[in-house]
Amino acid sequence: MLNLRYALPTLFFIVLLNACERQPALESKNECVVLLHGLMRTSLSMELLGWTLEDRGYQIANIDYPSREHRIEDLATMAVGEGINTCNQTGGVDTIHFVTHSLGGILVRQYFSENQIDNMGRVVMLGPPNQGSIAADEMRGVPGFDWINGPAGLQLGKGEESVPLKLGPPDFEFAVIAGNQTIDPVTSAVLEDPDDGRVSVSDTRLEGMKDFRVVNASHAFIMQKTQVFALVEKFLREGTFGAD
Repeated sequence: MLNLRYALPTLFFIVLLNACERQPALESKNECVVLLHGLMRTSLSMELLGWTLEDRGYQIANIDYPSREHRIEDLATMAVGEGINTCNQTGGVDTIHFVTHSLGGILVRQYFSENQIDNMGRVVMLGPPNQGSIAADEMRGVPGFDWINGPAGLQLGKGEESVPLKLGPPDFEFAVIAGNQTIDPVTSAVLEDPDDGRVSVSDTRLEGMKDFRVVNASHAFIMQKTQVFALVEKFLREGTFGAD
């Protein structure tokens, strides 16, 4: 887990800087973006990205869900379902997009393997363990792993319980952004290089993706990079990240 002594001041500085630089919002779109955080995180981790997209005219549904308390199948119904309902309740929404971090991407894949919506838009996954993460398998024997990561954490590996490996290619339009920096040498030691400290770049890839980009970011902070903000907004708008 991150050391809050250092993480909180850093987050405060980023929030303050971002607040000072925010531009007047563009005309509101009839498009809503559901933000889904990762394992052991909260909706606060997606707040800066949400502000940026809101400034670009999107309506935002930044969903908070108990990532450590349930299995992936239940979390998908809970979190993705809430996001869809929140967007539809705002009124006048023609399209619902999704931007996810880590586990959030697997929840979207799980949900839409069994459900459909008529106004489905595009999906951008940040650091998703689409092929599972060997770190989840290697670290599960460490005392406290089950308690820290919960039932969903045990389903993110490459073994028999792996949910990502059981899911087929999505039938929605999506792209992946992977990180290649790490702040966790322990988990990185068991991952194939390059990696972001939780997932190898190669394991974020998924058949059918419309675009793919690797950025200089760690798993913990990939959703707070201004480069990522720009890439996400461009894909939601155009269906591509554009030239590298």
